[in-house]
Amino acid sequence: TAKILRANGVFAQIVNKVREGSPNIVDAIKNGEIAMVINTVGILPESIADSHSIRRSALQQKVFIQTTLAAAEALIEGVKSIDGYDVYSVQSLHQSLKV
Repeated sequence: TAKILRANGVFAQIVNKVREGSPNIVDAIKNGEIAMVINTVGILPESIADSHSIRRSALQQKVFIQTTLAAAEALIEGVKSIDGYDVYSVQSLHQSLKV
């Protein structure tokens, strides 16, 4: 995953898998060190178990998560195409509507 991200100009740091011991991805998620998770799942039981704990931790910590490389690639392409943007709260946009 990191290789694909880096090839597309996106910084990606490799972190230990859960089964590789601490510090690992779940620790980093819980410590607020992770902004986005791209979690692809292998077919081995330990990979599936790791994936479950990663997804659960990301959801609990409200960390953005992608679970397929196709979704991650689409995200990367979308981010690469942004050329300046503004951020608005939904509330401010609603107030500006003339309903």
